[in-house]
Amino acid sequence: MSTPPPAKHGDENRDPAASAARRAQQRDEANRDNPVTPASIRLAQIGVLGWTIVTPILLGLLAGHWLDRWLRTGVTFAAALLTVGAGLGMWFAWRWMHRQ
Repeated sequence: MSTPPPAKHGDENRDPAASAARRAQQRDEANRDNPVTPASIRLAQIGVLGWTIVTPILLGLLAGHWLDRWLRTGVTFAAALLTVGAGLGMWFAWRWMHRQ
């Protein structure tokens, strides 16, 4: 087998591996130039993460409370949907963290 000829300047845009390697190198250089993430961005990320967890919990609690009042079941649905909301909130947060 023979090795392919070196890519010409116009051909590098067609090779996805070379393009991905070039973008990764540019990201590494940008991170080297600016290694510190500002505190405001970190605080914003913490806020998003918090609301990602709290919102499903509150929605589950609200829906459960409404069902309990409508069906006169005490706190059965509120407790169940609170737990479901907490589980969903944690799952959403886990997915969000792995995308970042």
